[in-house]
Amino acid sequence: MRYRRLAYRYAVVLTIGEPRPIGDPWRTVPAVLAQPRWRPAADLVEVEHAFVLTVELAGVDSDQVEILLYEDAVVIEGQRRLPAAGLYHVAEIRQGQFRLEMPLPAPVDADGVEGQLERGLLTMRLPKAGHR
Repeated sequence: MRYRRLAYRYAVVLTIGEPRPIGDPWRTVPAVLAQPRWRPAADLVEVEHAFVLTVELAGVDSDQVEILLYEDAVVIEGQRRLPAAGLYHVAEIRQGQFRLEMPLPAPVDADGVEGQLERGLLTMRLPKAGHR
């Protein structure tokens, strides 16, 4: 797991995707097993002197995760690759590149950030600035 602290604010850049075709809603569309990028589920909880961020990363190795801490956001990027075992009949587990952009409601003390990846959950404790 790589962690970098950045001393500037995070800016979200929106991109416009390709237009969706209009047509018969009942026609069969081939499924895509690995989308270009997906967003893992996450919870951000405020406790007395910190924020606790929990991200669901089952099946992701810690060396495949990069964490970027901005003044006003946390960005977690990485990749999940599951072994191809044969012909898929159901494919619901997202694979490939992921990115989570989590805005922070208040400034945090970057020197006091703690994190661990255990049992498929990344848990980060982000102490509020001035409350270490």
